[in-house]
Amino acid sequence: MFPTRITLRRAGVVTGLTAAGVLAAAGSAFAHVTVHPESYAKGATDGVLSFRVPNEEDTASTTKVQVFLPTDHPVLGVLVTPEAGWTAKVTTTKLKTPIKTDDGTITDAVSEITWSGGQIRQGEYEDFDVAFGQLPDNTDELAFKTLQTYSDGNVVRWIETAQAGQDEPENPAPTLKLTAAAAADEGAAASAPAAASAATSPKSEAASDSGSASDSTARGLGIAGLIVGVLGLAAAAFTLVRTRAARS
Repeated sequence: MFPTRITLRRAGVVTGLTAAGVLAAAGSAFAHVTVHPESYAKGATDGVLSFRVPNEEDTASTTKVQVFLPTDHPVLGVLVTPEAGWTAKVTTTKLKTPIKTDDGTITDAVSEITWSGGQIRQGEYEDFDVAFGQLPDNTDELAFKTLQTYSDGNVVRWIETAQAGQDEPENPAPTLKLTAAAAADEGAAASAPAAASAATSPKSEAASDSGSASDSTARGLGIAGLIVGVLGLAAAAFTLVRTRAARS
């Protein structure tokens, strides 16, 4: 029994350490500033990005959040949603390369949004919503570098970007993945059911005709069986009468 107890104790220690490691990693991930949703289609229009800022300090509150929008692949038509207790300051910058749209040529874009005046306490988070008119269609992702300032003066710089083949950085920037536009796929998906319906409609008609024929056959067999049964009962009754008469 003694070796067994040692083995069980060792297993318990290993399990505890593993669980602690997992929880620590999860806590670290939850403490990151992130953007939601995590992905949008390239060139998407009229959407909302939500920057989630958790407080990771035990003795200080978050008092200022600065989000920097990329200007090499600018987000157009940015509008800030009012957040209770917070004041938003929007900074624009001149684009090196103007962007032509259906509404005209755009020469300026938002490059920074700063929220201040409020506070995010320990164990809390705040979502800062930003509406956009259009996302770029010439890149695969957008990194929104962010500075998080605490009431004790500490500033956490969420500005690192993940590199291919490397682990996630310690202070990653909120990153939005941009996927291929799904318009063509949606069109194909919409046409597929119509094509399938057209292709199966003759079969449906044939199945309907076959079903009608089967119903007629079944009815005929049922009637024939009923007639046979009646005749059988009549024959049995006639035989019974004759037998009784013969006995008499």
